[in-house]
Amino acid sequence: MADIIQLLPDNIANQIAAGEVIQRPASAVKELLENAVDAGATEIKLIIVDAGKTLLQVIDNGKGMSETDARIAFERHATSKIRAIDDLFRIKTMGFRGEALASIAAVAQVELKTRRAEDELGTYIEIENSVVLKQEPCAYHIGTSISMKNLFFSVPARRNFLKSNAAEMRHIIDEFIRVAMAFPHIFFSLTSNGQQVFHLETGNLKQRIVQILGNSYSAKLVSVKEEMDYMNVYGFVGKPETAKKTRGDQYFFVNNRFIKSAYLNHAINTAFNEMIAKDSFPSYVLFIDLDPSVVDINVHPTKQEIKFEDEKIVYAFVQAAVKHALAQFSIAPSLDFTLNADIQGLDAISKPFTHNEQDNAASSNLFKTFTQRNQAHAIEPTNKNELKNWKEFFEPSAPKGDLLSGSSEENYFEYEKPFQSLVTSNQQSVTSNLQLVTHTSSYTIQHCLQLHNTYIIAATQNGFVLVHQQLAHERILYEKYSVAAHGTQMATQKSMFPVSLELVPSDAALLQEILPELQMIGYLIEPFGNNTFVIQGTPADVMHGNEKHSLELLIEQFKHFSSDIKFSKREKLVRCMARQQAIKSGQPLQPKEMVALVEELFTCNTPNVTPTGSPTYVEFKEDYLDRMFQRL
Repeated sequence: MADIIQLLPDNIANQIAAGEVIQRPASAVKELLENAVDAGATEIKLIIVDAGKTLLQVIDNGKGMSETDARIAFERHATSKIRAIDDLFRIKTMGFRGEALASIAAVAQVELKTRRAEDELGTYIEIENSVVLKQEPCAYHIGTSISMKNLFFSVPARRNFLKSNAAEMRHIIDEFIRVAMAFPHIFFSLTSNGQQVFHLETGNLKQRIVQILGNSYSAKLVSVKEEMDYMNVYGFVGKPETAKKTRGDQYFFVNNRFIKSAYLNHAINTAFNEMIAKDSFPSYVLFIDLDPSVVDINVHPTKQEIKFEDEKIVYAFVQAAVKHALAQFSIAPSLDFTLNADIQGLDAISKPFTHNEQDNAASSNLFKTFTQRNQAHAIEPTNKNELKNWKEFFEPSAPKGDLLSGSSEENYFEYEKPFQSLVTSNQQSVTSNLQLVTHTSSYTIQHCLQLHNTYIIAATQNGFVLVHQQLAHERILYEKYSVAAHGTQMATQKSMFPVSLELVPSDAALLQEILPELQMIGYLIEPFGNNTFVIQGTPADVMHGNEKHSLELLIEQFKHFSSDIKFSKREKLVRCMARQQAIKSGQPLQPKEMVALVEELFTCNTPNVTPTGSPTYVEFKEDYLDRMFQRL
């Protein structure tokens, strides 16, 4: 019987490896940019056509390659960075596995031009499907240019899995930013379809952050810098006012390599405790430098997930560094030492400090507490007679009137009567009797009362319902937008004076991607070039004058909405719109508004829960209320 186990041919093995390394054009962007950085380049240009599907080219002015190196670079596991097994534990460069160029050559048509400073002529190589078609000398400047054309031309099935150009471009921009952010001393540019998206001049880290994230961060960054023998932490965190309702601009780098770490994110979030709202997320660009031997960066093909030898030390140090920076920002704001004219006119400033006044000041107890040894916490004895009536403070004052009497109660409108908390010794019994209604009920709403500007108590024929106003409105809007997004386009409220919206490139790419879906739910937005859009119209729910802010918030929510769940773009957008436009907790409502909201809720197909599964209301039935007060 013949043997059945065979070695895979090189071209098939390379395509399998490419499945791990090159999942989409953005994967190749990451690998090629990192190679250019490792080559010592001071200028790196990225050129994109059709979101990398047609062309993806990286040009650098690094040290270049010899003719032999240029040829062998496309072999599997060919690398200049590993000589012995111990080198794996001392890695300080970006690409080191030697899989990137071999994987790219397996799934695209590749052209390479390169020259070293000591060579008169450079080398030109053309590869297709892992096969070298041409190799010859060429005239070229010092550095390297790699062009990747027609990605996945040899694997049509994988090409079909690529998203739209706008979606793929957004991923490319993300990878570009992650590399450019880590190396502010290198010039980077990104050109897409002939239009320049980024032009990042060399500078310091703060300048690079502002170049990428926008001028709004210019005066809102707090410097972080802590050093110890084990590790260093440096970078910037955004001031509390830059916190967002979604995970916005958050970048972590370990030894200049971008990483994703929920563990370290938690360390920073806890450092911001009580400085930002619990449902907000801080912005930061932080770098951790530590010995490569205590970090394992080879645990994931993208090298974005790493392991630390001692995670607790890293966690504690990052948290402490951010806390220290925020404390300095909070308690040491900039001081203006020039005296106001009004202050200069005061007696203490304008008149001389006489000897008598000096003697009186020196003899005061306050002066002694600051000048005498061990007197910093001295407290003078007080007159005990002043405290003899301290118990009276805790005595209840006499009631001014009986609130339960008829004359007093008549002073309240029906919807303004006080609603006091019910205290029971058996909380579990109460909880078990709160019934979540799981079907559309026909209610006749009689009276409404708003509690804490968040809950609506609506009296019904057989009890009352406790409605959460924000969650209820979210359900109402979700069903409304769902109908629009799946065929019945909503009416657009056109603006008499269109508003222009300028976005950072990554957000501009995202907005371009979701324009068709936005149009279905009532937005009318036109691209204006150079990452600028004109808002010609909005859904009727968007308040006039709030067009720009609502769209910016929608983009921010869409970027980070349920990233762990594979919703369609349309479903994400509908959920984001419903959440954004819903009446917020804490907003006071008029009685008519409360009645209208509750009645509209019960016309929904699924009134009892939000799209994410949170209950919109709880029903208290009359028989349960009678049992609570032992009336049965």
